[in-house]
Amino acid sequence: MTVSRGPAVVTGASSGIGRAFAEDLARRGHQVLLIARREERLRELAARLAAGGAPSPRVAVCDLATTEGRAACRAAVDALGDPPDVVVLNAGFGSRGSFARLDPDREVRMVELNAVAVVDLARHVVPAMVARGRGDLVIVSSASAWQPVPFMATYAATKAFELHLAEALAEELRGSGVRVTAVCPGLTRTEFTTGVGVGTPWWLRGSSPRRVVSAAWRALERGRPRAPAGIIARLSAPAVRLAPRRLVVRVTGAVHRVRDEPSAPISTGASGETRARTGGAAARKLSS
Repeated sequence: MTVSRGPAVVTGASSGIGRAFAEDLARRGHQVLLIARREERLRELAARLAAGGAPSPRVAVCDLATTEGRAACRAAVDALGDPPDVVVLNAGFGSRGSFARLDPDREVRMVELNAVAVVDLARHVVPAMVARGRGDLVIVSSASAWQPVPFMATYAATKAFELHLAEALAEELRGSGVRVTAVCPGLTRTEFTTGVGVGTPWWLRGSSPRRVVSAAWRALERGRPRAPAGIIARLSAPAVRLAPRRLVVRVTGAVHRVRDEPSAPISTGASGETRARTGGAAARKLSS
């Protein structure tokens, strides 16, 4: 039998890591507000959580890459009545390919979702947590935050932004009762990995989303502002600190280079309209 707790919020809850967080929070007795763009998946998840005894799951269909979507998300959080006990900022997407070949509008939307939305929503929930003297904020970053990643340049930059934001907030809020951590998964078995075209050898399956969730909770309990999740994340973090940065970037670029990518760049007109589109691996992207 679950014990009733305060509400929890999960963005990017329709699949993968976000879905795993939502399921775990529901099992712990939280009323969960599920936020993502894919309404059918959110409704299905909410129904399944409710059937399992979760207290009144809620759904908010929001595109957090837009100003309107972020406003709708804030309104849905406020409609919970009580400030959330737990907020998991997981929504995000990535792209893979030469920067000059990737869709410029998608790259900007990535920054809006992976960085701007995180600041917007964190700033919205943290003051109430501080006033109440408790709350947990989890920002889902990535092991890509350890270093620049050529051929995933924008994505890795946004993940570094998230990591630095979480670490700074954890220090600012130390002693306030509000705990903050950035969970940094390496390779994880989700739609995201398939969507950005990251191939994996048969012997390296990656972590499950549930292991990422467990890593986040352990970090919060131990007061750690970052939580590497999975063997790749745990091994790469010290390796990146010890090796020369230029070498790390070069090796990372070699690993992520798209071999079958066309050579012609995408061009845009004065209005920003894309004149050519990529094909193959460079165009594979996924949003949560």
